[in-house]
Amino acid sequence: MFRSSTEEVTTDSTSQCGQSWTPVDRSGLNDTTSFGPASASSNSSRQSLDEGSTSSSQGPTCLTLPRAASGQFHHSFRSSKTNASLLTSSNSSSFRARGGTPRLRRTPGSAGATGTHPARTPLTDHTGTTCSSVTSASGASVIVAVVEGRGLARGEIGMASLNLKYPELVLSQFADTGTYAKVITKVHILVPMEILMPDTASEKGKGTKLFNLITENFLGVAFTAIQRKYFNERKGLEYIQQLCAPEFGTVLMEVQSKYYCLAAAAALLKYLEFIQSSVYAAKSLKVSFKGSEQTAMIDSASATNMELVVNNRDHRSEHTLLGVLNHTKTPGGARRLRSNILEPLVDVDTINIRLDTIQELLQDEELFFGLKNAIGHFLDIDQLLSVLVQIPKQETVQVAEAKITHIIQLKHTLDLVPRLRMVLKNCNTALLKAYSTSLEDNRFDMILEQIKTVINEDATYLKGSLNMRTQKCYAVRPNINEFLDIARRAYTEIVDDIAGLVNQMGEKYGFPLRTSFSTARGFFIQMKLEGVVLPEGKLPVEFIKVTKHKDNYGFTTADVMKMNDRCDEALREIFHMSYVVICQLLSTVHEHIHCLYKLSDAVSMLDMLLSLANACTLSDYVRPEFTDTLAIKQGRHPVLERLAGQQPVSNNSYISEGSNFVIITGPNMSGKSTYLKQVALCQIMAQIGSFVPAEYASFRVADQIFTRIGVDDDFETNSSTFMLEMKEISYIIHNVSDRSLIIIDELGRGTSAEEGTGICHAVCEFLLSLKAFTLFATHYLELCQLESLYPNVENQHMEVQHTRCDDTGAECVVYTHLLSRGCSEERHYGLRAAGMTSLPSSIIQEAKTIASKVSQQLLAKHHSDPETKRQRAVYHLATRLLQTARNSRLDPDSLRMYLKGLRKQYEAELQAAALPASINTEEE
Repeated sequence: MFRSSTEEVTTDSTSQCGQSWTPVDRSGLNDTTSFGPASASSNSSRQSLDEGSTSSSQGPTCLTLPRAASGQFHHSFRSSKTNASLLTSSNSSSFRARGGTPRLRRTPGSAGATGTHPARTPLTDHTGTTCSSVTSASGASVIVAVVEGRGLARGEIGMASLNLKYPELVLSQFADTGTYAKVITKVHILVPMEILMPDTASEKGKGTKLFNLITENFLGVAFTAIQRKYFNERKGLEYIQQLCAPEFGTVLMEVQSKYYCLAAAAALLKYLEFIQSSVYAAKSLKVSFKGSEQTAMIDSASATNMELVVNNRDHRSEHTLLGVLNHTKTPGGARRLRSNILEPLVDVDTINIRLDTIQELLQDEELFFGLKNAIGHFLDIDQLLSVLVQIPKQETVQVAEAKITHIIQLKHTLDLVPRLRMVLKNCNTALLKAYSTSLEDNRFDMILEQIKTVINEDATYLKGSLNMRTQKCYAVRPNINEFLDIARRAYTEIVDDIAGLVNQMGEKYGFPLRTSFSTARGFFIQMKLEGVVLPEGKLPVEFIKVTKHKDNYGFTTADVMKMNDRCDEALREIFHMSYVVICQLLSTVHEHIHCLYKLSDAVSMLDMLLSLANACTLSDYVRPEFTDTLAIKQGRHPVLERLAGQQPVSNNSYISEGSNFVIITGPNMSGKSTYLKQVALCQIMAQIGSFVPAEYASFRVADQIFTRIGVDDDFETNSSTFMLEMKEISYIIHNVSDRSLIIIDELGRGTSAEEGTGICHAVCEFLLSLKAFTLFATHYLELCQLESLYPNVENQHMEVQHTRCDDTGAECVVYTHLLSRGCSEERHYGLRAAGMTSLPSSIIQEAKTIASKVSQQLLAKHHSDPETKRQRAVYHLATRLLQTARNSRLDPDSLRMYLKGLRKQYEAELQAAALPASINTEEE
């Protein structure tokens, strides 16, 4: 981190403040930090962030930690024990949620604590991820800071997050409701390892509503309370000005008045200074601002219900939407696809640009396979960037070796750019042209040329520990450092001596010995037992540290171990001298390194679009359109059709402003739940820019997707089935908008039939008064009467067929899984399902008798009067005419035919209501 002055830290073993370190800052992080107002507030309402927490800055005696001078980027620390808790609150250092209750834990550096705070540095493994288990890419590595305004600004949320593996600082600021749905959803998507909040949010055990909700929803995630004064918007802006790469400088215009996200950024970056073993160089970070209005919101419960990224039965299974669409070749592409599925786009132009690109990829086979081949060789560029823009606080052999690996990986990555450039040269769509232009940046060639002056032409990234060790050893060109050349010759001689020694022992004992290498053991000896007779059934005594795997022996000798030690010593010398050369190289290319952000963006997006195009080749998908109507012809469930040996039944879907509330009835196991999820998954696929499994598809862009599925108790929150239903439906009612898509699969089943019907009826009447699209599956057939009361309600049901079994002659039910108009005529289908179990027939028969009597009393038919039917016919005609005026692309003759059809349909509805038709049209 960029530092500019000195900081004093106070400590006292007799402190009354929870035995933790308390900083007193004299470098501009003032105790009286002012904080921006909510957008509706005037400047006069700006409130002090440190209000009510002044006691935390009154510390006992001081211990001074030195800071680096103004122009330096890395610095030393007295002890790692002090680092962890420098920023933590003096009255609550850190929390971890357990069973919904925050538990105080001491931070390292507190009195009585042992051990050091673990350094959280980015990992350097570059494993590909191609399965649906990329729920958190390759493990949680995100730290999030969250702060909420106070007083008039309550409900205004600022968030800042940084992934320790990928160098992007993401800022968000938005107004949230009392349920804090947006905050919870955003944090769920990030999958954080740690959440930072102001100490005042959890003061004296009485947490704010936001703090309590986050601790309830994120069990097992570490919570750290930071002194409120460090949530300083002015300092946050300074940090961003110092750390933001020039390419992303426009973000400063976006965030300079976003006080809350700036304050969260200040606390997050300050905290990261102390827990990482390295610091970010100036002008090196990608900083982006993401508002809540740019993507559709899918709450975490809905994501779980629809199995978007994780299968509920088997977390390792690929039977999820992510598993179906994920054919990515790079970790960056997999992360981008996961993020898009959880946060689909809402901008139709952006979606159509993606669809255009996928269409070109499907039509141009050479482009598709050329791009697929080029993308497949890239490593994780984000992770590589993350380590390249950090400066280690301590220079060790491990750091030197890692830096050599990174420069080899950088060369490998840049070597691939010309090939990608060539593939994109003749593309036609706007997005591919934009990426082709971005790859023409001459900085890629400039960096590569400078690297090649120092690094060997044939140095490349290889799999296998010995291969990579050899590449690192000979990465730097000869004749650049004389001592390096001498050390390499010594290393080569030692390796040759080890090989010669193993050959001598093989000749001595007559064994087929070979030299092997592993990271843990170094060089050792291996022998296959095939055709080998051991004297007295034992290995010679000089073979030590023997391991056996199947018919392979692994062992070493004292001489080989000594040579390994000499080898390691030579390697240390090589790595140290190579590190010095590479650091000089990096200092010359550092100002150009930020072009890799462009490359990372291009590779991850192209990889994701290739993956979506690849999914189209495996099944019959169609390009969706975007109108004000949800219309799917012969739609299929995207996950179900990938299951081996199953071809799902396809169904039509139609929801418009005139019929925006669909009630679906049908027996158990008839396919209601599958159909509901199918519609929601197709909507999400369309909004991420994917083709969908159907013959034709049109969607209205949804700004939120809600689901209410499942009937499980929740012991952790002490909620019964019914309470869970009520909580979920309450969440929907409080957050729904006119452009939402709502999926409700059963409601009110956790209570009595009368109460359940009443609740369902009341909820339906509330939702159908909105313009949101709602699919409501229920077993309460009384709800079908809503169609006769409201013109925008439509009844549909899952068909079943009754047949006679050939062998027994008993009645059998065949589930067609086909959706049809009207209310289900099936009665007592639950009893029929019960009859398929081992329940005694006498119980089933008695149940049928009682159910028939109850049905006669409760299910009396209610028919609409003629006037209601007439109003319904007029309403349907009006909405269809409006829809035609907005979306029609028909030529005049086709339009005239369509309008004639509407007229006939209107007349038929009036005739059914026994009223004379009265509609005037003029034919041209």
